[in-house]
Amino acid sequence: MTSSPAPVSSVSSDSTLSPLVLQGFTAPLALSDFKLAAFDMDSTLISIECIDEIAAAAGRKDEVAAITEAAMRGEITDFKDSLRRRLALLKGVGEDALAQVLRERLRFNPGARELCAALKAAGLKLVLVSGGFTYFTRHVAAELGMDFVRSNELEIVDGRLTGGLVMQDWGDICDGEEKRRMMLSCAERIGATPAQCIAVGDGANDLPMMGAAGLSVAYHAKPKVRAQAMVAINAGGLDRLLDVLR
Repeated sequence: MTSSPAPVSSVSSDSTLSPLVLQGFTAPLALSDFKLAAFDMDSTLISIECIDEIAAAAGRKDEVAAITEAAMRGEITDFKDSLRRRLALLKGVGEDALAQVLRERLRFNPGARELCAALKAAGLKLVLVSGGFTYFTRHVAAELGMDFVRSNELEIVDGRLTGGLVMQDWGDICDGEEKRRMMLSCAERIGATPAQCIAVGDGANDLPMMGAAGLSVAYHAKPKVRAQAMVAINAGGLDRLLDVLR
């Protein structure tokens, strides 16, 4: 007899979350049913929010981090506006601050390498879709073997941030809707349906792609994201997802 789906995530009496919560389906799912996995970067594949760490170099981390947190929680609904506000605070920061963040602060979250390696070994294509910056996504994509990447490019003039972004052929800001479009475009390119996609994120701007995917995964995520995800990994590494996929 088929077991019932696991219950919706809830907070227990000691205010801790269950380590792994499933809702809306019965595990395990067949890994062979999926062809593509799309990942957010900041606070999902890596342990930091890069823009906050750049701000720290400018002595404005508290100001920028407060906007980041509000945006990720969904309290600021216009991601593009929130990003522009944060970037304006970084005007004049030297490019060396980016190198310092990459060298000293950027670390992969537990299980990120293992999960990506397992998905690639199973034949899935990997997509990195980030509201962060190409300076960092290039490194992350190379390390994890991503097949497709979309992120924002910081405008740098005379070695300093201008507070703006470079226009790319698809636009200038990768927000939630652009993440969704990129995931679905990549799926179409490889002949996959939305139902054959996995979307992994932690913040409100990941919800559009998570809502379009066959399997949505929240990693150490904001409450609004946990509530809507089919899988919520609240403790442990990203490779906990492999407990759900066989």
